[in-house]
Amino acid sequence: MNYKLLKLDKFSGSEASVYTIMLIDEGVSLLERFVSENSISHKDETKDILARLITIGHKTGAREQFFKFKEGKPGDGVVALYDKPDSNLRLYCIRYGSLIVIVGGGGYKPKSISALQEDPKLTAENAILLKVSKDIQNRTKEGAIKFINDGMDFEGDIEFIDELED
Repeated sequence: MNYKLLKLDKFSGSEASVYTIMLIDEGVSLLERFVSENSISHKDETKDILARLITIGHKTGAREQFFKFKEGKPGDGVVALYDKPDSNLRLYCIRYGSLIVIVGGGGYKPKSISALQEDPKLTAENAILLKVSKDIQNRTKEGAIKFINDGMDFEGDIEFIDELED
């Protein structure tokens, strides 16, 4: 998977920076794909999630109560953003404290399933965020990525090209 982190100026503000994952080979971001997939069937929830991202960036920062934790592995920062606690539309993110959120993809989690692993779409979207989190952790340890602007932004090599892909 070839991708880069892309800061979203519309959502980023004085309280937090919001990034997404731009799929280089497809020319689309995971957030754009999420909106495209859900804006008709879950119009109100999608609009509310986008409004929540604006609130995070400009008013509140990435407060814990906006997210569902334990969506990944311990220490990876993978969480799910929802518009309301009882909502079933999930947007998977990587949260770096209250200052940076990387939004990925997601989808609708029917009430009939108890875990994301029961839904192939949600499992696939979550797996992308797990990979991105690991890649960022590795580059941070190597010194190729740094946090700047008091922890609100990334600096460095934020483009990830998989040389093993054909």
